[in-house]
Amino acid sequence: MSLPEKIVIAHRGASGYLPEHSLVAKAYAHALGTDYVEMDVVLTHDGVPVVLHDLYLDCISNIQQVYPDRCRPDGHYYVIDFNWSELERLTAYDRKSPETGEALFAARYGESTVGADIHSMAEEIELILNLNRSTGRNVGLFVEIKNPLFHTDAGMDIGKIVLETLQRYQITDGAIPCLVFSFESSVLKHMRFDLGCDLTMAQLIGTPGSEEDPVDDFSFYQTDEGLREISTYAQAVSPSLLELVSFSPKGMPIPGHLVEFAHKVHLCVYPYALRRDTLPDQIDERAALTFLFSVLQIDGVITDFPDSAIAFLVDNHLR
Repeated sequence: MSLPEKIVIAHRGASGYLPEHSLVAKAYAHALGTDYVEMDVVLTHDGVPVVLHDLYLDCISNIQQVYPDRCRPDGHYYVIDFNWSELERLTAYDRKSPETGEALFAARYGESTVGADIHSMAEEIELILNLNRSTGRNVGLFVEIKNPLFHTDAGMDIGKIVLETLQRYQITDGAIPCLVFSFESSVLKHMRFDLGCDLTMAQLIGTPGSEEDPVDDFSFYQTDEGLREISTYAQAVSPSLLELVSFSPKGMPIPGHLVEFAHKVHLCVYPYALRRDTLPDQIDERAALTFLFSVLQIDGVITDFPDSAIAFLVDNHLR
């Protein structure tokens, strides 16, 4: 379960250029030379793992127009309330703001539906396997299991379903590199100790007190003791960039200690998610990459713009 040094993970594919989690975004990330493509996985009502970031479909599809009467009382249209055959009827587009209905990143791909799609985990695996075959490359999968306890409450073992999907394509036998990660440690431990999964795993670490995961203690995970506990079931951590750095009054980055602590217990560090169009005004993308790789000594980065990270690593003789 060893990991290569200094890797680049395409966040939701090459999502800085094409609609997030679309097959074209994954194919473009592959063409740009990324080491891994990241997929978020949730389940449909009939247990099909699909590649979507959210539990619901509101901000990336025309679900309101196709199924106007099937939202829950909170106003959301949950993936788990629909069968896969029903999702196939939808038109997808790049993420829109829930407040305004406009493209969340207006300077990116925009509101066109061309190229966007909702697809299954199996379809994405087949795409990457076939591209690897046709190009001779060995791009891997970064698989995030979304909201495991939510799925457990619905009577579904998402860890088992994801693992069975990976096994079907011989991913667990080393067909291509694969790393499984989640904000919820319970699913990683379940897969590791109950299901016998020996894939590389990473514990996601969000901002303490955030809505990303109210189950795990993110503050604890940033301590020596917490990182040692993570090392009993995982080989890496994936913290938010905000947990690696603070900023001076002038907006300059100040390094934290999480990377140093993680390396002491032999955990690789893959922070998320670098977006050059949301960086502070005082720091451009090149400076951010220099700080992350040269100052903090991270082992890889999850980024919307994989080509920039690859170019940085090449220019600095890190790959």
